[in-house]
Amino acid sequence: MQENEILELTGTVEAVIYRNDENGYTVIELSGDEEFTAVGIMPQLSPGEEVKLIGSFKPHHNYGIQFSVTACEKSMPSDVAGILKYLSSGAIRGVGPATAATIVKEFGSASLEVMENEPERVAKLRGISKNKADSFAEQLRQNIGIKELMLYLSNYDISPASAIKIYKTYGNNAIEAIKTNPFCLVGGDFNISFETADRIAQLQDRPLDENIRIRAGLVYVLNHNKGNGHTCLPVESLLKTTCSYLKVERLPAEKSLEELVLDDTLVRCEMFDKTFIFTKDMFESEGYIAARLKMMMMFPAVQIPDIDKQIEAVEKNNNIQYASLQKEAITQALSKGLLVLTGGPGTGKTTTLNAIIKILKNKGQKVLLCAPTGRAAQRMSDVTGDEAKTIHRLLEVAWDKNDRPEFKRNEKNMLKCDALIVDEVSMVDAQLFESVMKALPMGCRLILVGDSHQLPSVGPGNVLEDLIASEMIPYVELNEIFRQSMESLIVTNAHKIVKGIEPEISTKDNDFFFLPSTNKAVIEKTVIELCNKRLPATYNYNIYEDIQILAPGRKGELGVTALNTKLQQVINPPDEEKTEITASGKILRIGDKVMQIKNNYDLLWSKDNGETGEGIFNGEIGIIQSINKKSRIIKVKFDDKTAVYDFDFASDLDLAYATTVHKSQGNEFEAVVIPLYRGAPQLYYRNLLYTAVTRAKKLLIIVGDAEILKRMVANDRKNKRYSGLKYFLQESINE
Repeated sequence: MQENEILELTGTVEAVIYRNDENGYTVIELSGDEEFTAVGIMPQLSPGEEVKLIGSFKPHHNYGIQFSVTACEKSMPSDVAGILKYLSSGAIRGVGPATAATIVKEFGSASLEVMENEPERVAKLRGISKNKADSFAEQLRQNIGIKELMLYLSNYDISPASAIKIYKTYGNNAIEAIKTNPFCLVGGDFNISFETADRIAQLQDRPLDENIRIRAGLVYVLNHNKGNGHTCLPVESLLKTTCSYLKVERLPAEKSLEELVLDDTLVRCEMFDKTFIFTKDMFESEGYIAARLKMMMMFPAVQIPDIDKQIEAVEKNNNIQYASLQKEAITQALSKGLLVLTGGPGTGKTTTLNAIIKILKNKGQKVLLCAPTGRAAQRMSDVTGDEAKTIHRLLEVAWDKNDRPEFKRNEKNMLKCDALIVDEVSMVDAQLFESVMKALPMGCRLILVGDSHQLPSVGPGNVLEDLIASEMIPYVELNEIFRQSMESLIVTNAHKIVKGIEPEISTKDNDFFFLPSTNKAVIEKTVIELCNKRLPATYNYNIYEDIQILAPGRKGELGVTALNTKLQQVINPPDEEKTEITASGKILRIGDKVMQIKNNYDLLWSKDNGETGEGIFNGEIGIIQSINKKSRIIKVKFDDKTAVYDFDFASDLDLAYATTVHKSQGNEFEAVVIPLYRGAPQLYYRNLLYTAVTRAKKLLIIVGDAEILKRMVANDRKNKRYSGLKYFLQESINE
């Protein structure tokens, strides 16, 4: 047998070793020309059933060679011996070996057909009631129904895993439901795109302006725009986009939208003299956040007594003098129990935060710290001296029946703390923040820390900006640069950029350097030399631990994709001793610097101290330690933990010698190199430049076109995000 060769095998199920009823993942022992183990998403199987499998043999690092199933078609046993084995296995609830023998003795090779279609005959047998016989019939029809559904959906390249989820929702009526309304497949937990459902509809010759298509299209456009950060859309924008996408007239779209609002599928809300449309989940998320924050302000945490004396004591013990805004922030946090604290680099956020933590702990309060990413949490731990966790870890992420993340910490199982501090709040989207608020016990103090000038969250919402703009939440922005930070051009130039002032780029003896060039080849060569030779030789930095290239976007001649290909060739070239594979069109080899590009809650990791866990998250950076083609395993070291990837998850990894500014959020690097060359104009704006500059701890080098730098500083365009949190905080949600 040849590994990974696509084969079609038939056999009889000897045993079902394991089955996850939620997603259909099954491990079975099969007998045919030879015995083997098969694994994958399959319909409910029982010993004695005959199956046809499509897939390939693959090695497993623990269990050896297994047949990995991509498609499974089953058929009921046809001979008496097979039927008896099938019924005796418990495949049909209520049928044990004795009942199986009675049925087979009476009906022989026709047993299954009689049980399914003539239950009244089965009910005449001794010990079998009419209700039992009807139950046997229904179970057999169900087994046949899911097989037929899988075959039907395979014509549209819909996976068996999705088919099982669809069957659980619609049962034996699934095919009829799809034929009646193909768009019932969109949304929910089926993982089926609007385009796929639309293709099924077109193959059925349905009209483009059919109501069910327009309804699904409106919801799809709203959900798609969550990926652009919007929690809602203006009604005019929603209608215009949907009509253009579906190629339909406005009137039927308006009628469908009105239906969706009336049946509570979507929510219409008048905000700031304009009409917006929300999906129900986003409306509820932002509404919950606003209501919970209002409750916190109505019933605040107990005020810490003698705040001025507490501040004086910390100043004396630490030989420090807090600035007036720092004292204001400390006072707000300790008196009102709710604070948004922002400020750029060098303004004393960390010093202020440490004072708040110290005073709270001195008063016997339990303080928990968290941040959106692993690196941000680690940095928070480093500067405070206290353990900080990722938000997901703090809330104890688990998985629901549809394999979606959910949190064990919630309104029924709240965090056990007197104060919660969340750092890098600009990165937190609305739904994650809702989860934080649900887990927050009544009377708990909440301090939100971030930099409002950084890029907003990748997910939907504009949490930090909306909290500040509402003017409803206690808020302090630290804006005084402390003397020791004034010596850093990274710090002073970052503040200039925020104010729209061109940074100082002529200085040659500080931590901020500009190397001018308008030539693509020169910029590329300079960036590579800096990372490969000049910075390692001068500062003893290396590309794996200290240096990070940040580009505005992925595409273009000097975008992330092109730069990573060049850098890989120079820094980690092909070598006979370095195993490599190709995944999603990119080469990954031992020694490559890589980034996880999507949340994967199932990946196992371990630490040197024996601690184990699950989950590697979007933006985490590591180094490929080993690639084993035989066992199809990749091991990647992420800071203090090593994760194990099956080759099937290799597409979750991307080269990370260079990465986008968006992906770098929550991280800081000793040295940052930024290439500036012509590219997509929408990526060249002030906030993006500011975020890139503030990722550098000790050294920043910009290589490229001075005119582009000037344009970015002058361009104060922020990506417009439609959200409702500001309105909900300012207004009564019930009005």
